[in-house]
Amino acid sequence: MGLYISRFPQDKRRATRLRRQGVRGVRYAEGRTGPKACYGGARVTTLGVISDTHGLLRPAVRTLLCSVDRIIHAGDLDDPTVLRLLGALAPVTVVRGNMDRGAWARGLPERVTLTIEGFAIHVVHDIYGMAVDPKADGIAVVVHGHTHRPRNERVDSVLYFNPGSAGPRRYGYPVSFGRLHVGPHGISGEIISLERTGLPAENR
Repeated sequence: MGLYISRFPQDKRRATRLRRQGVRGVRYAEGRTGPKACYGGARVTTLGVISDTHGLLRPAVRTLLCSVDRIIHAGDLDDPTVLRLLGALAPVTVVRGNMDRGAWARGLPERVTLTIEGFAIHVVHDIYGMAVDPKADGIAVVVHGHTHRPRNERVDSVLYFNPGSAGPRRYGYPVSFGRLHVGPHGISGEIISLERTGLPAENR
C-alpha cells in the first residue's frame, strides 16, 4: 500500500518532506498526471475530508493533505483563512457550519452534492439538516461533521463519513481528518488520527 505523489517538481519535494516526517509508503511517481493514491495496484482518486477546524489548520494536517486530488470541508471553519490555506493545496468543496458567521460565510452553501468518478457525494455539516434520502436519491457517500466524532460506517449501501475534528481538541475525541478513495471498485473511507501518523508531537 503506497501513496503516489504527482510528477511535478514541487511534489517531489513534498514526497521527500513527508518521508522525513515519518509518513509511511510515500513514493514519487515520475510522469503521472496528478496526485493519485494506488491501493492494491488500482489507481484511485483521493479526496481529503476535513471538518470542524474552528480556525485552526495544523501544519501536520496541511502536510498530509498536500497530495490529495480534492478537499472536502464539512463546515465550522470559523475563519476564512482556513479556506484560503486549503485552497492552496487542492480544489475545495465546502459547506457552511453553524459556527460559520459573518459576511465571508454567507455565500457558503449549507449542503452540496458533487459527483466524483460517477459516485454522488452529499456534504452537509449537521446530518440532521440533510435534505435528501441518500438511498433513494442514489447517494453513495454522506459526508458530515458537527459532532467531532469520527464515523466511517456503511448503512444500506450508503457510506456515512465524518472525519472528526481537525481543530482544537474537544470532547475527548482524537484530532483527526479523513480520506475517501474513489476508484473502479467503489469508495472506501479512512479516518486518520494525528496521534497515529508517526509525526513528532510538536507537529501535531
